[in-house]
Amino acid sequence: MEIKDDHLYHGAALTQIAEHPQFTAINAIRIGGTVSRSAFRINDSIGVFLKYANKPKPPAHDYSFTFSKANKDELTKLATQSDKLFIAMVCIKDRHICCIKYTEFQMWLQKRQRALGHAEDSSTILIGLSKGKEFRLNMNQPERRKVYLDKPLLVPRIRFPNALFE
Repeated sequence: MEIKDDHLYHGAALTQIAEHPQFTAINAIRIGGTVSRSAFRINDSIGVFLKYANKPKPPAHDYSFTFSKANKDELTKLATQSDKLFIAMVCIKDRHICCIKYTEFQMWLQKRQRALGHAEDSSTILIGLSKGKEFRLNMNQPERRKVYLDKPLLVPRIRFPNALFE
């Protein structure tokens, strides 16, 4: 079987989860009868949705994680199948994983929707990571690249994978 990039980069996150002392099981999740390539059930009731980006993009040097309509629909369904749901974004070049709660993701989508005046099919989360600092999560203002939507959400580097098991 061919090894795809998501196997490699999702594997980095799944290995850290499996090494956690409270880990007991991991299972693929079926959404609409199809096995998800991005979603996994940890232990009995924890959902995790994985994304990856290879390197930060200039000029702000943020990692860009685009969530398609299909990704957002999958997350909505996954939320009904999980007691807790997290999104883990693997920042390949910096070798770190930014982990947010699904509710935090929804909050940012709502901020963006209010700024736009309507929902959008595809949404992009930006993750900044400076040496020795927390992740800085944000989105762009509508129609204005390089202008952030709001004050960043600061996400500690040590949040992943611990947050899944708290």
